[in-house]
Amino acid sequence: MKLQTLMRAMLTASAVGLALPAFADTELKIYISSQHQPQVWRKVLDQYETKTPGTKVTIETGGNTSEAQAQYLNTIMSAKDASLDVLILDVIRPAQFATAGWTTAFTDKDMSVYLPAYAEANTVDGKVVALPAFADSMFLYYRKDLLDKYGVTPPKTWAELKAAAKKITEGEGNPDLQGLSFQGKAIEGAVCTFLLPYWSQGKTLVSNGKLDFDREAAEKSLALWKSFVDEGISKKNIAEVATDDTRKEFQAGNVVFAVNWSYAWAQSQGQESAVAGKVGVERLPAVEGGEQATCLGGWEFGVSAYSKSQEEAKKLVEYLSSKDVSKFMAINGSLLPTYADLYNDADVTKAAPWFADARQVVETAKPRPVTPRYNEVSEVIRTTVNAVLAGVTTPEDGAAQIESRLRRILR
Repeated sequence: MKLQTLMRAMLTASAVGLALPAFADTELKIYISSQHQPQVWRKVLDQYETKTPGTKVTIETGGNTSEAQAQYLNTIMSAKDASLDVLILDVIRPAQFATAGWTTAFTDKDMSVYLPAYAEANTVDGKVVALPAFADSMFLYYRKDLLDKYGVTPPKTWAELKAAAKKITEGEGNPDLQGLSFQGKAIEGAVCTFLLPYWSQGKTLVSNGKLDFDREAAEKSLALWKSFVDEGISKKNIAEVATDDTRKEFQAGNVVFAVNWSYAWAQSQGQESAVAGKVGVERLPAVEGGEQATCLGGWEFGVSAYSKSQEEAKKLVEYLSSKDVSKFMAINGSLLPTYADLYNDADVTKAAPWFADARQVVETAKPRPVTPRYNEVSEVIRTTVNAVLAGVTTPEDGAAQIESRLRRILR
């Protein structure tokens, strides 16, 4: 429609008392992973539009793994594409995106209101480069009904988990019942797979930006995971298992213990779940003589440096990262809050009783190495873990490969 024709139509509509078409002053597009309940975020965005007349927000959904999301966003940002205004980022990515110049910093933002790990993850060189969307951590999921049946308590060590898994699977006599499911595919989850027992031995990987690698601890970590396969506790093709595969297997009732993120809880309690009401969640076990350790997860909202509406996008992100929204998403989406006191909020614990015990796990979770070259670090670890689990290389050779390759990256 030409401008003159449009103006005449609007004047005519006004003269006869018809409603004029509504035009948004600001249109924003937000990228949210398809696994992070975009339908619930839509409700939050509807509320924001009501509170902010003239603003229209649309959602673009993407891949259901951290790697797929990163690959897509890397392509968009490298092309300086202005189609996205707000990006949801894995907690491991704010430093990378900020260093590449892909996100815009926030000014005068008090990060002390958030859990410390997320304040730290979103602050790069003294600048706030993103704001927390929701918290996350790896947990040990287990079948309460089966542990109770065999008089087994939730394991505190990996050795205890092995013994419990063998006792229960042998007692059940079901060839489809696995003792333990975890992420062995060459994805981001396999980085945490490696780090859980490595950290449990009191070791670090990167210190002050420099490699701080313990080859013996790395060998023990890789050997532990391989032993689960060799002893028949985990399935032979564990090297093909991704995060949501673990969730589906556990939800179908085919796993005693599972290592997974918090999102799996809501799924396990759904109508289609074979284990609804039978699930327990605990801190992940430790190696013998070590301390329990888990992997910090979580997602952050960043504003694209190429957005044509950066100030409006920042206001949206500040709203999405607010305490009220964190509480709404905890109650309606089972997403862990980034505010400490919400873990004891009566409304939150009524909707998700296990959140009361989740705070300690999240607060003691360890972040993966914070470095602009994290993509390379991740690729080295996850591909090596996958190769060991597939029987392509030994734990000893795998540890040596990780060390030599990381030395070239983290000089």
